Amino acid sequence: MLTYEDCLALSGLTEAEIETISEHEHIPQIVAVEYGRYLVELPDGTRRIRRIILDDIEAARAAGHDDRVARLRAVLAHFISTHPQHRHRPNT
Repeated sequence: MLTYEDCLALSGLTEAEIETISEHEHIPQIVAVEYGRYLVELPDGTRRIRRIILDDIEAARAAGHDDRVARLRAVLAHFISTHPQHRHRPNT
């Protein structure tokens, strides 16, 4: 039987990235693991994950949650560093 940690490791995403997807999509974390893995495999999937994180940053900024903005910026920076196809894609 696979544990949550096994599924997370297979997803290619971090726990923080999965938490962000879970919160953004209003789905349980285990479902977000599966959804995140699915997105990573799509041609535009990492762009979509990046957009999810950016949307959450904007929502946190609008709500005045500076600590959440800082945490999500760190999530975004890590995501971009581990998915380098985003380094040179402005406007996505």
